[in-house]
Amino acid sequence: MWVEEPAVRPRLPDPVRTAAVRAVIITSLTIMQALVAYLCTLAGSWLAFPIVLSSVASTVVATWGVLDVWVTRQVWNQRHGVVSVPSSTARQLRRERRKARRTARRAARSGHREERSHRGTGRLSQA
Repeated sequence: MWVEEPAVRPRLPDPVRTAAVRAVIITSLTIMQALVAYLCTLAGSWLAFPIVLSSVASTVVATWGVLDVWVTRQVWNQRHGVVSVPSSTARQLRRERRKARRTARRAARSGHREERSHRGTGRLSQA
C-alpha cells in the first residue's frame, strides 16, 4: 500500500515555486531553441540567422527568469523570516547578553527607586 513519508525539506512558498516553474519552462524552451538553431546552421537553412538572434534574446529572458527565482526567494525570506538553527555558541552569547541587559535594567530600576525615596525627605543634601 501507499505509505506517506514526511518531506525532508519543507515545500517552497507559492510565489517562489511559481517563479521556479516559470524559469524551468523558459530555460527548457531556450535550450530547445538553441538546438534548433544549431541544426538549422548545420543544414545551411535560411532560418538559422533569425533563430540564432531569437536564441540570444531567449537566453537573456532565461537569465532573467533564474534571477527572478533568486530575488523572489530572498524577498520571501526577508518578509516572512527564515527558520534558522543557531549554533550553541551563538545561543550562549545571546543568553549572556540578555542576562547582562536584565541585570542592568534591575540596577537602573533600583537606583531610580532609591532616588525617589530620597526626594521626599526634605533634606537638601544626602550627606
